[in-house]
Amino acid sequence: MSDRLALDNLVRSRLKQWPQRPPGLKQRPGQNAWLRCRPSADSKQVHPFLKLPGSNNWRTLPDGLWLNFGGTPEDPFVDIFAIEACSTTQNLLDKRSRFAPSTHSMLAFCPIPWLLAPVTPGDPTPRWRITGIFREQPTQPATLPVREMRVLYGLKSRDYTGFIRTQLAHAHEFFMPLETLTEENSEQNPALRALVKRASITANFLRC
Repeated sequence: MSDRLALDNLVRSRLKQWPQRPPGLKQRPGQNAWLRCRPSADSKQVHPFLKLPGSNNWRTLPDGLWLNFGGTPEDPFVDIFAIEACSTTQNLLDKRSRFAPSTHSMLAFCPIPWLLAPVTPGDPTPRWRITGIFREQPTQPATLPVREMRVLYGLKSRDYTGFIRTQLAHAHEFFMPLETLTEENSEQNPALRALVKRASITANFLRC
């Protein structure tokens, strides 16, 4: 348990260095705004989480979570980029099941303290202003439908090697060794940035 806790802490400490938009992911055309939700620079702050409609108990709290707010105040949505660090194969299977294709719509719940808080310690702009989906300061939490998702799984080297040899990734899934994810300045790694860049929905279209 102590090894897993140490790994979780290492992953979160590295992801705190990642920017508000996942590294390598280009800004998409139209109204959109990326914000990093997990992990936060303030460990005491409440965070957004993912849930199913009508569920108060079932929550998904990825190790890393970015929301891309889009749409209009009348018809808002979010796209998500999540990172899950998997210490064992069983841990991977459990986390994959949470993001498996479903007939249910996934929702992103944004607590009001998180929406009102500054974007970063160096930028006092409240997050709700960045999203572009609020006409005025919100007074209630926001529950937004997830339009599309991309999930990056970090696996220990032995599990990563075995997975790519025997398994097939779903369209929304991306995989990498945990050692690369947790290395110092991982957000600047060219190979990692290239992988995240392919996670953009714009990668599905011809760019002339």
